[in-house]
Amino acid sequence: MRVLVVVLNWNGVDDTMDCLDALSQQTHAHADVLVIDNGSAGDDVARLRARAAGGTFLLHEEPENLGFAGGVNVGIRRGLREGYDAIALLNNDAVPEPEWLAALVAAIDREDASIATGLLLRESDDPALRGTIDTAGDELSIWGMPFPRGRGLPREQAPPAGRVFSASGGASLFRSSLFREIGAFDEQFFAYFEDVDVGFRARLAGHEIVYDPAALAFHRIGATSGRIPGFTVRQTFKNLPLLLVKNVPRGLRYRIFPRFALLLTMMLAKSIVTGGGRHSIAGLRQAFRLVRGHGRRERRLIQGGRVASTADIDALLVHDLPPEQAGMRRLLRPFRGRAT
Repeated sequence: MRVLVVVLNWNGVDDTMDCLDALSQQTHAHADVLVIDNGSAGDDVARLRARAAGGTFLLHEEPENLGFAGGVNVGIRRGLREGYDAIALLNNDAVPEPEWLAALVAAIDREDASIATGLLLRESDDPALRGTIDTAGDELSIWGMPFPRGRGLPREQAPPAGRVFSASGGASLFRSSLFREIGAFDEQFFAYFEDVDVGFRARLAGHEIVYDPAALAFHRIGATSGRIPGFTVRQTFKNLPLLLVKNVPRGLRYRIFPRFALLLTMMLAKSIVTGGGRHSIAGLRQAFRLVRGHGRRERRLIQGGRVASTADIDALLVHDLPPEQAGMRRLLRPFRGRAT
C-alpha cells in the first residue's frame, strides 16, 4: 500500500522536527511524508525548507492558516492527484513508534476497512498524565457528544483491537477511495470534530472504521490549540451543532437532539461560570449561522446518499453520557438513576 503521510505545521516547528525524526524510522517502506506549513510566523518555514532540502520529505507552504481541516485537505488533494492508495494524518505534536504506520496498514487491510486508527498516549510534563491514554478511537454518545475512548486511563487498560465509531484525525489512516466517495474534510469546522464528521459520514456511507493498539504514538495534547486563548471553547460550541445537524439520521433525531440541547445548555452555564462565556456564546452564534445554510445543504447530500440504516448507527452509539460528564450524571441521578 502506497501511503502519503500528511503532517500539518503551524508555529510548532520544534514538535514537527521530532515528528519527522520518528517518521524517518517507520518500517512501512512505501510511504512519503508531506509537511504542510499552515501560514506559520517566525523561522518555521526557513527551518523546514532547510531540512526538506535533504530530500527526506516534501514541503508545501500556505500563506495563511487554513485550520486543521483546510490544511490537511491540501495534502489529501495532492494524495488523490498523485495516486496514493491511502493517506495518513499525523499531528505534528505526535511521535509515532516505528511500527505505527505498518500496523495501521495491516489493520485496514485485515478488516477491509476504510479508516484505521491506533492508540495515542499522552506525552506530558505532569507525571500523573504521562503515558495515560489520549484516545483509543472516538465514540459518540446518544447525548450527541463525541469523546475520545479511554482518555485518562493507564496504558494497561487500553481496549483490544476492534471497530470504533470514528478515528482521530491526529494519527489515523484513510483509504483514498473513501475521500473520492464522500469528500474530504469539511473546512467549515476549521478545527475540532472535523475528524468525527468524516467518520460519521463514512459510517453513513457504509464504511468500516477499526482500531488497533499496535499502532502506537505519543501525543503532546493541546500543544497547538493551547496557544490561542478561548479557541477550544469557541470551536466546541461552533462545531458540535454542525456535526449533528449534518449527520444524525432522521430516526435518531428525536432521541439525540433533546438530550444534546440539555447537555449543551449545561455546558454553556459552566462555561459562563468559569469565565469562558464570551468564547462559548461567540461559538454558538457562528453555529446558528452555519447550521441554517451550510449544515442543511450538507445534510440533504449526506442523508440522500446514506447506506447505513438508523439501527446500524444506533448500534454504534454509547447509550449513556460521556465519561467526563460527571456533573450532568449527578444532576440526573435523582430522576433516572442512570442517564441512557
